[in-house]
Amino acid sequence: MVLLASLRSSPLRQPSRAARLAFSTSSTLMQPLTVDSLNSQLQTVQYAVRGELAIKAETYRDQLRSENHNLPFDKVISSNIGNPQQKGLDQPPITFTRQVAALTEWPALADLAPGVFPADVVARAKELQDEIGSIGAYSHSQGVPFIRKNVAKFIADRDGHPSSPDDIFLTAGASPGVSLWINLLITNPESGILIPIPQYPLYTATLAQHHGRAIPYLLDESSGWSTSPESIETALAKAKEEGTTPKALVIINPGNPTGALLTAPTMTSLIRLCEKHSLVLLADEVYQNNIHDKSQSFVSFKKLVRDLKSEVPLVSFHSISKGVSGECGRRGGYFELVNVGEEVRALVYKLVSVGLCPPVSGQIGVDSMVRPPKENSASYALWKSETDAIHTALASRTKIMAQRLNALPGVSCVESPGALYLFPKITLSAKALEAAKGEGKEPDAFYALGMLDETGICVVPGSGFGQKEGEWHYRLTCLCPGVEEYVGKLERFHAKFVQKYGSA
Repeated sequence: MVLLASLRSSPLRQPSRAARLAFSTSSTLMQPLTVDSLNSQLQTVQYAVRGELAIKAETYRDQLRSENHNLPFDKVISSNIGNPQQKGLDQPPITFTRQVAALTEWPALADLAPGVFPADVVARAKELQDEIGSIGAYSHSQGVPFIRKNVAKFIADRDGHPSSPDDIFLTAGASPGVSLWINLLITNPESGILIPIPQYPLYTATLAQHHGRAIPYLLDESSGWSTSPESIETALAKAKEEGTTPKALVIINPGNPTGALLTAPTMTSLIRLCEKHSLVLLADEVYQNNIHDKSQSFVSFKKLVRDLKSEVPLVSFHSISKGVSGECGRRGGYFELVNVGEEVRALVYKLVSVGLCPPVSGQIGVDSMVRPPKENSASYALWKSETDAIHTALASRTKIMAQRLNALPGVSCVESPGALYLFPKITLSAKALEAAKGEGKEPDAFYALGMLDETGICVVPGSGFGQKEGEWHYRLTCLCPGVEEYVGKLERFHAKFVQKYGSA
C-alpha cells in the first residue's frame, strides 16, 4: 500500500503544468495532412490505364469471391493493360528466362537438382554470378557493366552500327527512363514536349507531374494511324504562338494504343524535323518485337540516325515487359543515348545514382532478352517453340478481333500490325451521349463502364489516351485467350447497348 501510494503521488505519474500546457498547445496547433497541403500539381496527374475502370474492376474481382455475388459474369478480364502474364491472360513465361533467374536467385539449385537445368542455362547463370555476385547487393548505378556490354552488342547487331556500354542505362522498365528525361527537359512551366494523340498516358501524366506542357499532334486514323510530319509542324506552330518552348518529340513505334508501325521514309522525315527545330527525339520502342504483319519489319531510330549521319540527340527506350518476354513485374529495361555529350551523360548518371541502382533481377531479365539461347544450344529448341507460339497467338487474336469488331454496327477498327492492342472507334447515338452527360462521364467512359458492368471486361476509354474532338474509342489488349468467348461478350454487349440507346 505504501508503494502504491508512493506511485500515485510520484511526479512521474503527474506531468507538470508546463508539460500539460505544451502538450495542449502542440495538439491545438497541429494541422491534419490534407491534399491541399501537398504539391498541387500532382492533383492534375491522370493515368487512365489504372484509373476508374481498373479500380471498379478490382471491386468486382473481390465481389466474385462471394458465392452470392449477383454479378452477370463469373470472371473479370483485365484487358486494360498490356500485362501478358497476369492471371486470366496467362501468357506463359519463357522457360530460359525463368531458369536463368532461378539459378541466379539460388545458385545452389544447380548442384541440388543435377540434370534438371540445361547446360547452357547453368553456364549462363554461372557467368552472371561471376560478374554480379549476389543479386541481393547493389549493382553499378548505371547497371551491371557486363549486361550493358551485352545490350550494346544486341543494338549493334540489330542496327549495323556500333553501340557503347557507356551510353546504356539499365532501368526498372522503360517508364523510369521516360520520367527521367521529361524531368531533365522541362526547364520551366513554358517547356513543352510533342506527344502523339492518341498517346500512352505515361507522357501526359509525367508532364503534369513536372509542370511541363503537352504539345499534342494528331495521328491519322484513316491511314492506319500514320504519323504525319505536317501534323507535327502544325502543332509546333500553334505551341509557339501560345508561348510554349518545344523541347522534344515523342514517337511510340510500334504505337500504343494504335499498334501502328512507322515506315523508314516517315522516320527520316521526323529526324529531319527534329534537326530543323532542335528537338530531342524520344523513341519509345518497347514493342519492337511485337510485329504481327510479316510483310512489315521494325527499324530503329538509332539505325536511321546513324545512316543519315544526323546529329539529332536521341534517347531510345526498351523493356522486358513487352515482346514475348512479358516480364512486367520483373521491372527491367534500358535506354540508350545517341548524340548526347559527356556533360549531359554525367548529369544523367548523377540523377540515376540517387536511386542507387535498378533491380538486379530486372537487369538479369534484360540480359536474357538481349542474349537468348544460341542456335544448337540445349535451350534453343524450346525457346524457339515458345516464342513462335506467342507470336502466332498474338497475330491470330489481333486479326480475329479486328475483323469481328469491324462487323459491328457503328464500330470501326484499324487492324494493328504491331504492339498488343486494338483501338476501335465507336459511333454513339444522341441518346447515349445524353445518358453519358447525365452520369457526368465522357461518352466512351460511359460505354466502357457499361461493358464492365455487363461482361466483366475492363478496357480503357479513348478519352484517357486523347482523340479528335467528337470521336470516341476504347483500347483493349489482344492478349486474352479464348478469343471466341472474349469477342462474343464484346459483341453481345454492343448489341444490347445499341438496342437500348439506338444507333447514331
